[in-house]
Amino acid sequence: MNQETENASFQTDNQSNEKFFTKPLIIIYITVFIDLIGFGIVIPALPYYVEGEAFRATPFDIGLLFASYSFMQFIFSPVLGSLSDRVGRRPILFFSLLGSAVGYLFIGFAWTLWMVFAGRIISGITGGNISTAQAYIADVTTRENRAKGMGLFGAIFGLGFIFGPAIGGILSRFGIYVPFLFAAVLSFVNAVLLYFILPETVNKNSFDATKKRKNRIVEIFESLQDARFGTLTAVYFFLVVSFSIMTYAFVLFTIFRFGYSAEQNGYIFAFIGILAVVFQGGFFSKLVYKFGENPLMIVGCLMMTASLFIVPYISPDIGGLTGLLAVIAFLSIGNSMASPALTSLVSKVSDENEQGKALGTMQSGASLARAIGPAVGGVLLNNAFDQVDNSTIQRTFWTASAIMVVAVFIAVYFAMMEQRKVLA
Repeated sequence: MNQETENASFQTDNQSNEKFFTKPLIIIYITVFIDLIGFGIVIPALPYYVEGEAFRATPFDIGLLFASYSFMQFIFSPVLGSLSDRVGRRPILFFSLLGSAVGYLFIGFAWTLWMVFAGRIISGITGGNISTAQAYIADVTTRENRAKGMGLFGAIFGLGFIFGPAIGGILSRFGIYVPFLFAAVLSFVNAVLLYFILPETVNKNSFDATKKRKNRIVEIFESLQDARFGTLTAVYFFLVVSFSIMTYAFVLFTIFRFGYSAEQNGYIFAFIGILAVVFQGGFFSKLVYKFGENPLMIVGCLMMTASLFIVPYISPDIGGLTGLLAVIAFLSIGNSMASPALTSLVSKVSDENEQGKALGTMQSGASLARAIGPAVGGVLLNNAFDQVDNSTIQRTFWTASAIMVVAVFIAVYFAMMEQRKVLA
């Protein structure tokens, strides 16, 4: 049996199987989980790593390090998404994981700041595998189960944040560079396992060869011209800008305000991940069934807006650790409500044969947002002495909250537009 016949047989079998947890879906969830552990390991360790004597990075430098990774994702995510529609999901996932391993090695063995930047750039170039994984989930789930599939994807994302930052914090005891070397090994092992056990879902004969001649930037703008897709992408863009400002600034905030170590920050990010898993894995699909994606998108954005506004008021004297965890919990639940709702909506308004390109375009915008967020945060959090202070913390988190206000208004506009369409 040739590869195309196997692919067609696989797709037919999958469509006729009413079970949600099929073997391919379980495999891709495991793959994403291992990948995100490696990604999560870096979050609490990187600021401590580059602030040390070897690199002496400022808050602005740290912001650029976070931004450089995401800017490369912005450029290459739609390329990988479109390539996965043409050559298959498996080879794209395989080579992107190998690239991540190389990037982590560059960081772990760096002796100058430019090598750390090089590692982040390499990882970013090959880091567009999230959109390909989402497209794979869209391939093996029905439209009715799409929200559930994306919700569990978010839960797996949360699991990466449970184990990744915690592992990164613990490994930092043995050397602040150790988490990056561990992440490199993890990515390499993940790539090998994926290559041998993940079945392909794309029938290469179904790819329209005329579309591959279009300029990638033209395709992005053509996709955004669709009112529904463009509006949803705008909401997701502002949400990710805001959340990425928080992700970048949070470790520096806890260092300054609470004096926390990389290990302690790892446990806080693990707490965020636990909430995401519990909510998205246990409640999201039920809430979608009862209320629909649109209300969850709006409420989630509102929760994030309020949480980010409150963060600068939290200190050891006001709220303490309990207050910090409460606000972060509210933020995590809001993000866990809005993000998978948006992903599910984008998948539903996109053509079945172009899920990879649609989700790749969305993730490309998200990558640009993740580049803009830390870059803006690096400017806002950095004072005239290249340090963090109370006023820079306030303006950074309040800016993130103001950006979420914009996301709320656009989300409400989309919901009203959809309601008019139903009533017409």
